[in-house]
Parts: sequence; structure tokens; C-alpha cells
Amino acid sequence: MKPILILYYSRHGATKNMAQKIAYGVESVQGMNALLRTVPSISTQCEAVEPEVPETGDCYAQLTDLENCSGLILGSPTRFGNMAAPLKYFIDSTSNSWLKGALENKPAACFTSSSSMHGGQESTLLTMMIPLLHHGMVFTGLPYSESDLSSTQSGGTPYGASHVAGPSENTSLTDEETRLCKALGHRVASFAMKLNS
Repeated sequence: MKPILILYYSRHGATKNMAQKIAYGVESVQGMNALLRTVPSISTQCEAVEPEVPETGDCYAQLTDLENCSGLILGSPTRFGNMAAPLKYFIDSTSNSWLKGALENKPAACFTSSSSMHGGQESTLLTMMIPLLHHGMVFTGLPYSESDLSSTQSGGTPYGASHVAGPSENTSLTDEETRLCKALGHRVASFAMKLNS
């Protein structure tokens, strides 16, 4: 099986931490592997460029990562109810993949982190899914059979996994948030396995 691509942008580390937990969920499905990829920051200064390979952390995503995955889980911190500009910039470059139908009929999901409980998590998840629906992907959220959705006092939505990082962006994932991240990875990997069987 081709891997499940977990493509994310993380500014302070919370979204990256979620991506790692989601990867555990993906790899809990026998025969499935997770591929963690990030995107470089963007700058308003034309001459500012990121190195081709990050000095630390996950590699930068390439369009071939999209074309060679069996599912996609997209993650971003909230930015006024929408995904962060670096991830949007990468997604906006996927026209050739769209023309090829490279993501059609593959499962997709989203995850996000915000500094406050009402920081736009649900609208961020919904707006992140829009370009993926244009690619013909199949949306997989989190069902309420995940009991943590009904009991969480922090992050977690039926639209995808979420985390409340706190005003200083340093709050650890709660047990509920961690379980929901793993459940999201497991769900997408399970759908990919069924769609490819």
C-alpha cells in the first residue's frame, strides 16, 4: 500500500505534535504507513527563502508525495478561521495534480490547533477541506462513536481532530485530543485499505 500522507504546517509545534499522534493511528492499521511532510514558511520579503531541506524535522512536501499517497490528512494552525498561509500556498500549487486526477477517490481528513477554545477550529477544518473536495477526495471526519467527542473539554470535533494550545501555545495535548488524533489516523488508513482492496 502507498502511504497515508500527513501534510502539515506548524509554527510553534502543536500541529506537528498532532501530526505525530495521527501517524501512530495510521500505523495501527496493519499494512499502512504514515509519511509526515511539512511546508516551508513564506515571507513578505521576496529575497527571503527557506533552505531546500529543513535543518530539523520532517522534509518539505513535493507534489509527487500527493500523487503517491493512498490518503491525505491535512493539518494547520488556525489563522482567523482558515488554514495558515504556508499550507494554502502549497495547496494552491497543486493544479497539475488536479488536472491528472491524482487525488480522486482517496480518503482525506483535516486537523488543526488554536490558541483558544473558540479560535476558529471548526471553520478552519471546513475551509481546509474545500480544496480537497475540488480534488475529488472523500472526506472522513470523526463519528460520535468516538466517545471522546462527547466528553472533551478541550479540542475535538466531528470535522476532524483539534487541539487547544493555549495563549502561550505551550499546552500539551490532552488525553482526549491524543485519542482523537489517533482515531483520525486509524479511520483514514482503514478507509484507504478498503478503497484499495
